[in-house]
Amino acid sequence: MKTLGLIGGMSWESSANYYRLINQGVRDVRGSTASAKCLLWSFDFSEIEALQHAGDWAQLEQRMCDAGQRLAGAGAEALIICTNTMHLMAGAVEVAAGLPLLHIADPTAAAVKAAGIGTVGLLGTAFTMEQDFYRGRLAEQYGLKVLVPDAEDRALVHRVIYDELVAGVVREQSRVAYRGVIARLIERGAAGIILGCTEIMLLVDQSDSAVPLFDTTALHAAAAVALALS
Repeated sequence: MKTLGLIGGMSWESSANYYRLINQGVRDVRGSTASAKCLLWSFDFSEIEALQHAGDWAQLEQRMCDAGQRLAGAGAEALIICTNTMHLMAGAVEVAAGLPLLHIADPTAAAVKAAGIGTVGLLGTAFTMEQDFYRGRLAEQYGLKVLVPDAEDRALVHRVIYDELVAGVVREQSRVAYRGVIARLIERGAAGIILGCTEIMLLVDQSDSAVPLFDTTALHAAAAVALALS
């Protein structure tokens, strides 16, 4: 079994789900007493969040690369970034650490393609929805058409993630609001919805959408299990 290096704490709420899902996946394959070999570098998300909103992506890249190098030095054989947004610097982290990195968009795109879907809606932080590092990978490498919510809905989705979900707060009114955002993406032609923030799974599930939802946390964790056991 390969030792996975998990870069987490962004937020720890979703990192806890990663740890649970990866260990459950290994147990399902290897038997009831089996668990994953993994190392976890967990950031203080308050520092990361402040740098994100200050737009200091250079400092964030430096910190992410440092985390990858520390995990490599501790014995990790592959890296998993336990968040969508910070895949902005996935390539730099992979080079700095000298380890293969499993990009979260790849198993997500594979699941979308396997479902026969060509147009998807993308929910996530404003950084993920508005910058090209994620949407561009889906479009250029997998031929997907990616729709994002309008400006007002993007602000709503972003606010709920940072003000509520990263703090473990799940509000019914926010679930209803997300249902509206999803419905509007479907009206524009989305045949599936990517939950492109690892905390969104805390708020909505398939019952909240008329089209398939693609939970990046679960898909990424399952791919990490396959990588570990390969």
